[in-house]
Amino acid sequence: MPTTPLTRAAVDPKETWDLTAIYATDTEFEADINRLKELTHDFARMYTGRLTEAPVIIDALEDYANLATIIDHLNHYAFLPASADTTDAAADARANRINTLTASINGQLTFLTAELQQQPAAVLDAVAAHDEDMAAYIRHIKLTQASALAPAAEKVLAELGPTLDAPSNIRGNSVFADMDFGHFTVAGTDYPLSFVSYEEIYQKHPDTAVRRAAYHQFCATLAKYQNGMAAGYYAQVAKEKALATMRGYDSVIDYLLAPQEVTRAMFDRQIDGIMTGLAPVMRRYVTHIKQLWGLDHIGYTDLQIDLDPTFAPQVTLDHAPDYVQAALAPMGPDYQALIGRAFPERWVDFAANVGKESGAFATKPYGVHPYVLMSWSDTLPAIYTLIHELGHTGQMSLADTHHSILGHEPSTYIVEGPSTFHELLLTHSLIAQADSPRMKRFALSRLLSDTYFHNCVTHLLEAAFQREVYRLIDAGESFDAARLNQIKKGVLQQFWGDAVDLDDGQPELTWMRQSHYYMGLYSYTYSAAMVVSTGAYLRVKADGQPAITDWQHFLTLGDSLPPVEAAAVAGVDITTDSALKAMIAFLDDTERQIEALSASLTD
Repeated sequence: MPTTPLTRAAVDPKETWDLTAIYATDTEFEADINRLKELTHDFARMYTGRLTEAPVIIDALEDYANLATIIDHLNHYAFLPASADTTDAAADARANRINTLTASINGQLTFLTAELQQQPAAVLDAVAAHDEDMAAYIRHIKLTQASALAPAAEKVLAELGPTLDAPSNIRGNSVFADMDFGHFTVAGTDYPLSFVSYEEIYQKHPDTAVRRAAYHQFCATLAKYQNGMAAGYYAQVAKEKALATMRGYDSVIDYLLAPQEVTRAMFDRQIDGIMTGLAPVMRRYVTHIKQLWGLDHIGYTDLQIDLDPTFAPQVTLDHAPDYVQAALAPMGPDYQALIGRAFPERWVDFAANVGKESGAFATKPYGVHPYVLMSWSDTLPAIYTLIHELGHTGQMSLADTHHSILGHEPSTYIVEGPSTFHELLLTHSLIAQADSPRMKRFALSRLLSDTYFHNCVTHLLEAAFQREVYRLIDAGESFDAARLNQIKKGVLQQFWGDAVDLDDGQPELTWMRQSHYYMGLYSYTYSAAMVVSTGAYLRVKADGQPAITDWQHFLTLGDSLPPVEAAAVAGVDITTDSALKAMIAFLDDTERQIEALSASLTD
């Protein structure tokens, strides 16, 4: 019988991350709070009204980098414990305290951006010539000059940060702290259900009766909260629309794309290309699964089940490092050693405790080792989640080594490239080790059911849904839960057609399951970056070491280049749809290989 998840206090510390690398004690944390307040006061006193000459601006940015590093450390030390246990009132209070503090600090520092936005190009160019990190910082200053508000307005917006971020925080607390998913019973066995256990275990459960019962219970619980969740989401997009209008944008989509340094055409191309090009491939694949399993239909909760569940290997946490090291062998021993540090240094929080946020993420306090949150299960998908997040840690570590905090974060458009490249290497490793057609088929199926499903289906369908929501908002319309359900189901129907039974449960409530809707236009970037990583991977297969060398250079770029130029360093041209079409063709070939292997196994 499934066991009830442990409380945070009861989990083995070896399965949790070690935050002492940020601050060894809470005393050091408190000391940095006081130091930040003092340094911010001194910074404002020293530079306000003086940012008109390149040498002074350079000095200011060097001092600002120090402030930004302290803020970064404080934020991580506060939000990481709250993410690991949303029921921890003390952690939540500390996170709120730091949010309030950083909002105040950012308000005091708004003069820096405001004054730089007023400077002529010659002055800004002189600052950019100092080094590539300042060049990256100044590049973004120039991009925001046309949409800048009056300094007083920018200060108010900065200080209102915690209030403006409230919809996201309310959504997180509702899902992970308030929702009680209860239990469900199948064949006399009682199963405890939570948001995390459904996402991580039950939606891929090999017992169809258990999987579908969990789904119905899961959806029934979500349905109870849909109106409140819809109101919070409306507050989020209404805020974004108001900010877009204030800054002179006709469309909230254009406003949200601007920081990514990509065009509306690239955004639409990504969504439309996959909705039309990849959909037939995935319909064939899920229909093939239906046939192999002998299912009466494919419901929404059946989409991510293993193609060959009796063959799926169990992977214990003790063996995770072996899978990771084998997958990363093409990257060379230095890179393997870098990622290998994650295990002895406890970068990863593996525990599946009560109150933990679902899904996974990677983050890195500047100058400190990275951190990964996930909920481990002894399955191959857990290895895919782990190696995905470790891909982020590799890029973060290398970028931090080569750049200051002013220029270490790449555009959101390509940020998922390193993580998905890792997943491709894992599948390549599994295929290379395959000693039978059945194992090869299983490894190939991971591409479609893990890597590409997650990045090019789940998140892409989120993006298609988002686009429709923002079109409503741009047209001056509103929405409620019923309208969101209608939009979501329409997107799902467009992609899946008749291949999936969308009346088996309530798949339209899927919009309630992701936090990405509170992160601007982030969802579509998973598939956009997947185009880059797939292109790089195909180059590795064709060219070998030269392509690996280019990719490793790509990982070090940080924010030194806009995304189109950064992708070119990896040897991938994203100025047209050719790379996107190449990715879809690769997946089409993969699906056909799977069907051919299935046919050979039944001969």
